[in-house]
Amino acid sequence: MKFVAFERAKQGTGASRRLRVSGKTPGIVYGGEGQPQLIEIDHNALWHALKKEAFHSSILAMELGDATSKVLLRDVQYHPFHQLVQHIDFQRVDAKTRLYMKVPLHFKGEEESEAVKTSHNLVHHVITELEISCLPSDLPEFIEVDLSGLTKNATLHVNDIKLPKGVKYVSLGKNNPVIVSAVPPLVAEEPAPAAEGAAPAEGAAPAAGGKPAAKTAKPAAKK
Repeated sequence: MKFVAFERAKQGTGASRRLRVSGKTPGIVYGGEGQPQLIEIDHNALWHALKKEAFHSSILAMELGDATSKVLLRDVQYHPFHQLVQHIDFQRVDAKTRLYMKVPLHFKGEEESEAVKTSHNLVHHVITELEISCLPSDLPEFIEVDLSGLTKNATLHVNDIKLPKGVKYVSLGKNNPVIVSAVPPLVAEEPAPAAEGAAPAEGAAPAAGGKPAAKTAKPAAKK
């Protein structure tokens, strides 16, 4: 994916505020052999680009002036209430340096699996993205997970899936976390039928077609 950026001369809170008012988003590009560089991007174009999954998980071509460089999206700051991107960070990509980033998981074959088709299990996606390490040339836009072999009440771990060539999973506390789990559906319990001949509770409504019981008259008080 390509996007166009422009060099930003001024910095500071006031300059960034004026930039946002004019329909631009302030940002920065860092890493690689060059020095950090201040940039600005058209907000509307950036807003629509951020809605695409590939913009977050693939190498981007940034056109800045007469040069085009490869970068990765590293951070986005949104306004807490308005649909506004307040700041954005990009990192330059070095072809010989391994990348560490999160890549989304795409699931397929769930409806054809034994767990769903035969056993009517519910499939929970415990993890929807994976932290990986690879060279820029091996970076996948997403990792496909085939669930067609998922069996009744089974779980699928990271070690059970085949990662693309050159891609390694980066453990962040768990060496082999669960990606997907198949669990039986919840069955609602029916209330137990009332015993025959049981007296209705006090104040309960009479049965259909029945008449309300007559109230016992209280004796008159003696004078």
